[in-house]
Amino acid sequence: MAGARVEKAPAKINLTLRVLGRRADGYHDIESLVAFAGVGDSLTFTPGRNAELVVRGPTEAMAGTVADNLVLKAARSLAERVAGLTLGRFVLAKRLPVAAGLGGGSSDAAAALRLLARANRLARNDPRLIQAARAIGADVPVCLDPLPRLMRGIGDVLSDPLHLPRLHVLLVNPGIMLATRDVFAALRFFGQTNSAPAWPGDGGLFIAVLAGAGNDLEEPAIRIAPVIAEVLAGLRDIEGCRLARMSGSGATCFGLFEDRAAAVAAARKLRAAHPSWWIRATTLLRAFRRS
Repeated sequence: MAGARVEKAPAKINLTLRVLGRRADGYHDIESLVAFAGVGDSLTFTPGRNAELVVRGPTEAMAGTVADNLVLKAARSLAERVAGLTLGRFVLAKRLPVAAGLGGGSSDAAAALRLLARANRLARNDPRLIQAARAIGADVPVCLDPLPRLMRGIGDVLSDPLHLPRLHVLLVNPGIMLATRDVFAALRFFGQTNSAPAWPGDGGLFIAVLAGAGNDLEEPAIRIAPVIAEVLAGLRDIEGCRLARMSGSGATCFGLFEDRAAAVAAARKLRAAHPSWWIRATTLLRAFRRS
């Protein structure tokens, strides 16, 4: 397509997730160490008169109606804040599972904002981009510049980018969708802040510190979908897996490996045992190249 640009929308992984309390507005205050993976969706944009969206890809059927897609909501949100914004046609290649704790929709929306910013010569730090991202959803701001960060508040308070060690990750989803609202509703207790003052640059030490944290939504998610416990047990039984945990509100779980070959071998083993599961071996991104 003439004039088309392509932007990656990487999967978001909550390496830790503490739910600190419920706010008066119904949202929850959280603290989460967030990283991004080398797998995700991709978004192609061609400038035009109106905002349009076509969804394709292996998980297209799970993505819901086009009218409700966050890519179009992102375009409309930015258009409300930037007079005369050039819009256009988006083609979303949907590869991530939906309602899976990987922030796929939020990452897609953030990719749309990056594409629109470039097409309209908006600076990366233009406050209207941040305002538009916040208006779409709590996870969109951290996805706007997808680098490792500590996320607080409802997701709107972000640290500066963090330097994480090179780690390999195995993502596993058992093929179910979990509504974030339902998992939060099943939460029985609130955690306490436990972010490390400094995250070690060494992979082994980093994982050891990470093991002292957790995901407060893991237990309620397992009560709703017991298969998550099966996924975690399968990851923990695999040689080379240093840490297994659920991401976000689930049901995707991740296993951390220091060795790429071990992560690839683990993916092969799990696929043989569970051919219907969504399984990807990848790495945690330490940098992100924009289009």
